[in-house]
Amino acid sequence: MTTTEHPVKSAAEWLSAAKEVAAKLAVDAVERDKANEAPFAEVQLLKDAGLVTLLGPVEHGGGGQSWETAYQVTREVARADGSIGQLLGYHYLWAWAARLVATDEQVSAVEELYTNNNFFFGGAVNPRDSDLSIREEGDEIVYNGHKSFSTGSRVSDLTVLEGILECTEDHVFAIVPSNQDGIVFHKDWDNIGQRLTESGSVTITDVRVPWASAAGYVDKKFRPLTYNTLNVPAIQLVFTNFYLGIAQGALETALDYTSEQTRAWPYGGDNKDSATEEWYILDAYGDLQAKLWAAQALTDKAGAAISAVLHAPRGELTAEARGEIAVLVAAAKQRVIETGLEIGTRIFELTGARASASKYGLDRFWRNLRTHSLHDPIAYKRREVGAYALLGQLPEPTWYT
Repeated sequence: MTTTEHPVKSAAEWLSAAKEVAAKLAVDAVERDKANEAPFAEVQLLKDAGLVTLLGPVEHGGGGQSWETAYQVTREVARADGSIGQLLGYHYLWAWAARLVATDEQVSAVEELYTNNNFFFGGAVNPRDSDLSIREEGDEIVYNGHKSFSTGSRVSDLTVLEGILECTEDHVFAIVPSNQDGIVFHKDWDNIGQRLTESGSVTITDVRVPWASAAGYVDKKFRPLTYNTLNVPAIQLVFTNFYLGIAQGALETALDYTSEQTRAWPYGGDNKDSATEEWYILDAYGDLQAKLWAAQALTDKAGAAISAVLHAPRGELTAEARGEIAVLVAAAKQRVIETGLEIGTRIFELTGARASASKYGLDRFWRNLRTHSLHDPIAYKRREVGAYALLGQLPEPTWYT
């Protein structure tokens, strides 16, 4: 057992640590994106910085931090590398999965395991695929099936599985070691963006789990709480924060390029000595920065709201409170996506033709955000907010709401 111990830090200190990690990732972000290699070294960097155990209990060497901090840390990492920001954000959700659905005893065991060992999580829980099938064999359950996405699992220590127990409608979550014969990662993730997330397909064959480790089950029966349904707004806000980080990184990179390399246009009739004096460049950057600040404010508001209930006693959450948070998350997500995609496109107008050279990698921000924001149609998020504003309707919990 290898325990990563660090003194208890404030939220500000954790954000500072995340910025240090981001600075290291930024050095070769363009080259790593092109190489598209499995990010084992990048995950180790997260581990070495203590970020993996940010939410873990202090008594086991964890950071004991809130989700509000975890969201901001995810965002900081994504400013430099959207893929690694996604991996870290997903890890936080899967590390919290036990708290979402498991019994108190299971929660304690999982949190001690991953925090003491500095373990990294992945997940094979893509709702758009058929569920894994689960058969019961005495005191064990056995998972089989295929998932077309398994973000982070290939570079993880632990993988979250989900399936349906045969002859029932019972969904069962379990946490298993990633490195085992029954889990085969197919190394087939080769999309235009988020290239280092290892989100390829996986085949699960006869992966055995003790019934005692089936999350939330007591005597083979699940005991539901409204709190269980926070998994979706929690991860949707993970999305929103690494989208926001990508957008921030795009704008910052473009600002630096314009300051250092963009040339003034000499044929406009109001010629300037420097591109930084060009009125249209100042106008556009002002527009994009204002929109980004607004999106960040809404995202932070949602982060504070959901963090408060994620850390409150699980039995206290009401359906109404959960619905209010889901609407706020939906509003933040749509704003960040639209602003981020606009930034990813318009920065080329402000940096100039030479900035389109592949060595600068300015296209990676748009590619990253465009790729993952297709995860679920943003139109449905707008509809959820519209139904709330016009009709006072709260969204019903689903795999995407």
